[in-house]
Amino acid sequence: MNLSEYDWPRPPGFSPFEHQKATAEFLISYPKAFCFNEQGTGKTASVIWAVDYLMKLGVVKRVLVVCPLSIMHSAWQADLFKFALHRTVAVAYGSAKKRKQIIGGNAEFIIVNFDGVDIIKEEVIAGGFDLIVVDEASAYKNSRTVRWKTLRDVCKHVKGLWMLTGTPAAQSPVDAYGLAKLVSPTRVPKFFSEFRDQVMTKVSEHRWLPRPVAKSIVHSVLQPAIRFEKKQCLDLPPVTFMDREAPLSPQQSKFYKQLAKQMLIEAAGEDVTAVNAAVQINKLLQIACGSVYTDTGEVVDFDASTRLNVVKEVIDESSNKVLVFIPFAHTIELVNKFLTKNGVTCEVISGSVSVHNRADIVQRFQKAEHPKVLIIQPQAASHGLTLTAADTIIWYAPCTSVETYLQANARIDRPGQVNPMTVVHIYGSPVEERMYKLLRTNISNHNGIIDLYRQEILSAEEETA
Repeated sequence: MNLSEYDWPRPPGFSPFEHQKATAEFLISYPKAFCFNEQGTGKTASVIWAVDYLMKLGVVKRVLVVCPLSIMHSAWQADLFKFALHRTVAVAYGSAKKRKQIIGGNAEFIIVNFDGVDIIKEEVIAGGFDLIVVDEASAYKNSRTVRWKTLRDVCKHVKGLWMLTGTPAAQSPVDAYGLAKLVSPTRVPKFFSEFRDQVMTKVSEHRWLPRPVAKSIVHSVLQPAIRFEKKQCLDLPPVTFMDREAPLSPQQSKFYKQLAKQMLIEAAGEDVTAVNAAVQINKLLQIACGSVYTDTGEVVDFDASTRLNVVKEVIDESSNKVLVFIPFAHTIELVNKFLTKNGVTCEVISGSVSVHNRADIVQRFQKAEHPKVLIIQPQAASHGLTLTAADTIIWYAPCTSVETYLQANARIDRPGQVNPMTVVHIYGSPVEERMYKLLRTNISNHNGIIDLYRQEILSAEEETA
């Protein structure tokens, strides 16, 4: 099949990138395959074009997209609306009853989060799906999990499986086993222990090291596969901006709404200043981040596990080093503990770190293998530092200054940077989503903050009406 002859469905003036066309052409050639293109290279568009082509031929009628919760709407649904507006799409999220109703509907594309598949397992098996697409597929590297076994059972009833990840075996060669067992099971031994012994050597009771042949074995079992790195894609923009949704926990949502209603009461009959508006907006941001400073200076922690997991997802999918910008000091401690606990090497630059120590941290980050991640309070390091060892920035939450935002992003966009860059915005509340838009469009602080404040007041007023 020659995809160059196909009339691609696309918005006026849009020209598909060459690496995306090549990826789509590869995928339609294999019912089961891997796409290892790096984050930010447009994998979703490639898949959508490939599926649309197969649907036009009548080879595929229905597709299940399995992905992290954070990109169900912001990436997959948004890209389907952008690149395949003529196709029907539904997001299977919510109660079990709602998910099952959506699966039982007629949508051509169904999007579901990883752990949601188990809830609707029987409905998916009976749902007439021809193809399953798994995004950020490294979540299925462990063949001993319920998540993996559920996908295995579902795949027995589906002809096609495309697994997408930019980091198929980033932490260990054994990570390849779970992925290969789903796509190309005949390429790996029946038992995990046998594969582990092929690629790893036991050097002590709890320590294993990769064998010299590990890379070639991993390469051979993870086939058929295609990979494009960002630096190979000359038609990529220098900086790609991505949004990741991290819904507030019920606890966070409750206090967020309470504070918004309190703002409504306090604003009645008073002129709103930029200073007062900024204080209130900061409190909303703190709730979304997971830690709020009370009027007495104490810290109240909330369940922010969803947001923390999104940070880990982005880091896991990043081939190079990562900067994480966090506006609030106590939240920095929260994220640092979480990442360290999950085996990610981190360093912190905040207002409490001395200039001398900052220089040492930057030197290690730029020159050494570790740390993988630098957690930064943007006000403390938005000027002067060169951090080009990273090509990915994660905004854990937005800052309230356009200048700080632009300067912070410039830490990786400097002479010495050899890779296209990715900036990821994490949001879970309306104020964060709107604030990122203001920062991207360089709206002045004074007018922007007051407008955000007034929008939150209006939202609270509508809820109480």
